[in-house]
Amino acid sequence: MSSDSQILSLAGEAVKARSLFESITIRIRFNEVDAMGIVWHGHYIKYLEEGREALGNRFGLTYLSVYDNGYTIPLVKTICDFKKPLRYGDQAIVHTRFINCNAAKLIYKYDIYRESGMELAATGETIQVFLNLKGELSLVNPPFYEKWKKEVGLTD
Repeated sequence: MSSDSQILSLAGEAVKARSLFESITIRIRFNEVDAMGIVWHGHYIKYLEEGREALGNRFGLTYLSVYDNGYTIPLVKTICDFKKPLRYGDQAIVHTRFINCNAAKLIYKYDIYRESGMELAATGETIQVFLNLKGELSLVNPPFYEKWKKEVGLTD
């Protein structure tokens, strides 16, 4: 298991946060590019999701496990900053970091690289919140999530 530390500012307060990391490689397919051979911007959001799913699968926090515990985790924020275009035939490497915080939300940060030359193609961030199966927002971390954080070494 890989984790790293960084300083985050949450609600104006600096906190040291540990994070989990996963990396995947994606082959850019013909149906993902426009007439100029450049990846259409909407597909980057899909690449972020693929990174999130890979990290969840690696560390045991999948969409189905969340649902089985009585919650869903819809996205409430997505940011993607485009740096250099990916093109048909490229291999993209998606680095995904789960950022640990005390709030009842999931924060992920992403870097997408073109494999050849490791050029930074895009950066991103997503935030998800917990809703119970009635659609009600959870203002505190669900017990299964607190247990998971402890199991993967994010809390003591």
